[in-house]
Amino acid sequence: MTESASTDAPVTAGGDLLLLDTASLYFRAFFGVPDSIKAPDGTPVNAVRGLLDMIATLVTDRRPTRLVACWDDDWRPAFRVAAIPSYKAHRVAREEPGTTGVEEVPEKLLAQVPVIVEVLAALGIARVGSPGYEADDVIGTLTAREVARAAAAGDGPTAAVGRADRARVEVVTGDRDLFQLVDDAAGVRILYPTKGVRNLDVVDQARLAERYGLPSGTAYADMAVLRGDPSDGLPGVPGIGEKTAVALLDRFGDLAGVLAARDAGDVGLTATQRRRLTEAADYLAVAPLVVQVARDAPVGDLDDALPAAPADPEALEVLTERWGLRSSVQRLLEALGTTA
Repeated sequence: MTESASTDAPVTAGGDLLLLDTASLYFRAFFGVPDSIKAPDGTPVNAVRGLLDMIATLVTDRRPTRLVACWDDDWRPAFRVAAIPSYKAHRVAREEPGTTGVEEVPEKLLAQVPVIVEVLAALGIARVGSPGYEADDVIGTLTAREVARAAAAGDGPTAAVGRADRARVEVVTGDRDLFQLVDDAAGVRILYPTKGVRNLDVVDQARLAERYGLPSGTAYADMAVLRGDPSDGLPGVPGIGEKTAVALLDRFGDLAGVLAARDAGDVGLTATQRRRLTEAADYLAVAPLVVQVARDAPVGDLDDALPAAPADPEALEVLTERWGLRSSVQRLLEALGTTA
């Protein structure tokens, strides 16, 4: 996502469960923190340090009680590629048998990802992915699970935390695709970093209405199907951009309503719109599967509580010394209220 979002949204208190779109954040850290930040052996650790500092800031500012670093076990899932072969095709660095391709990632960042994994484990911060699914799907699944758990317990979005301005779930991501999860009634909102995680666009239904003229996260997904997304290799319906997509959804309610109007020859559609929607029928039949995040990915149970102490203090000390992470690790430990 390259578009800078407005920061006019009011500052609000945080949420109970904080879900991190981890790759989104460490890519942001890599490109935002100079690669002159290095370990004692000269290896760049800008993404590692940047991510740890981001998490420390988020924990301090949002005050969650639980935290999960959600992971891309599969950056380009086969089920999405089978539906739309162009999905993320432009990001494939090389083909590899038995996979949907190897993602193009800067070598200096690629080398830091295992370090991130080790440091999060030593800290005791929950990290979870799901084979065959993206981090978006893990986030969608954990969000749905939390909302269902609260509903089963008769626990509304604010009851557990006792404050009307807190959310049940907050998702930190630079990917607008996750705007589809926004749901005020369920207490789910998105935190989109503008200039780092100290400047967050808090995306709730009011923000969606202000920015896009859309009433809900579900409507955002429908709009994304119609509009497409070149950054993900999704063609959309040719000739139907964001404004037209929003206008169609406003008139017909949702994507299903737009397609029903197309099939019925509804006079609310122009002849050109009907033709474009008809010509894109094959795409529209499969695009929702690609655009909508999964709510049922096979994600196991996990301990998502903020760690009261590092899970492995000795390993954390070794990693801190080896990679020159002292200030960032200490900052995060202080934010967590723990000591090494």
